Amino acid sequence: MKQDDDAGAWGGMKSIGIAMLGYGFAANFHAENYKRVHGIDVRLTGVWGRRPDAASEFASVHGFEKTYGALEEVLDDPHVDLVDACLPTSLHEEIAMAALNAGKHVVIEKPLSGSFVRGDDEAGWRRCLSASLESADRMIEAERSSGKRIMYAENWVYAPGVQKAKRLLASSQSPILRIVGEESHSGTHSPYQMQWKTAGGGSLLVKGCHPLGGALYLKMDEGMRQSGRPVRPVRVTGNVANLTKSEAFETEEEHTIRTGWVDCEDWGTMVVTFDDGTVAQITAADTALGGIQNVMTVYAGKATVQIGMSPNTSVVAYSPDDKAFSHEYVREKVETTAGWQFTNPDEDWINGFPHEMQDFCESVAYDRPPKSGSSLGRDVLAVTYAAYLSAATGREVKVPLD
Repeated sequence: MKQDDDAGAWGGMKSIGIAMLGYGFAANFHAENYKRVHGIDVRLTGVWGRRPDAASEFASVHGFEKTYGALEEVLDDPHVDLVDACLPTSLHEEIAMAALNAGKHVVIEKPLSGSFVRGDDEAGWRRCLSASLESADRMIEAERSSGKRIMYAENWVYAPGVQKAKRLLASSQSPILRIVGEESHSGTHSPYQMQWKTAGGGSLLVKGCHPLGGALYLKMDEGMRQSGRPVRPVRVTGNVANLTKSEAFETEEEHTIRTGWVDCEDWGTMVVTFDDGTVAQITAADTALGGIQNVMTVYAGKATVQIGMSPNTSVVAYSPDDKAFSHEYVREKVETTAGWQFTNPDEDWINGFPHEMQDFCESVAYDRPPKSGSSLGRDVLAVTYAAYLSAATGREVKVPLD
């Protein structure tokens, strides 16, 4: 972290340098929203990726100062304070450990880590659960020993709807009884997410981590407000399926839903029980048409709060021509732009990305914990891999807390 007198032309403004690892989907919206950070001199220092041509193009598009020829160059760069890793989940631990040991803070995209050998029986799924948490614990120990921070990139924590729900629930002074959350769409665009060896799981992990992270955050906050200790998940039941490999799906001749899953599920659900006896119902799928569904309802004793990140009705547009809006972004993962469209005017804002990047930069600049850190990422892994074990055994599973 740079000192105040080291902020260059910005005088007393805090200054941080950011290196991006990767140049794909997540890297694009991270880079765009670092530009929206205010009150801090954010320098887009450099980009590294395995394809130099793609890294160079990404750097040019987003205004990064340079590209790196190797990861070691990133870690050795004294102008880099924060390393943002938008890479396959199987690389998260390796990158986090390297960055932390090099004295850099690190942003890790969701999920925090995982187990990259799929279970095939009860013993195998227990091994997956243990392996995922051992990986998370190694990362957390490196975080503690380095004095730097892991920023867990769970944007649902920062989504304005979730933050408004938190304030409404605090005002009502009423306990959360049930949370129902879902993230679904018509299929991942990332080939690595269709293989367990790189993703560590399918829909339940890769998409379910979002509403689950939001639910865990709200219950943690409730506990801290009411008793000074977070409410934690203690038991879970889960179920998963490969709906695109079902007989019903395969009878159709043409498919709009993406196929090509190697060994990951394309649908999953879990019911989480907390230590105060309340529950969260989480669903995730890559088999839902109509654009991305990011929705949550919180049922409390004195209030109900509905959060509609996507779709929402802030701007709704209609055209019978699917080419009418071809020069303007409409909405994430929508299959056609014909008919009525929920054309969110600022999708990044409603999903919490500028707020997330602001918090991460402030965490580095002012040496404070982020709202979404490594402990939340670990809890998401504990619940999700326990849910995989439950799905394999047909029994409720105890969540192994730290």
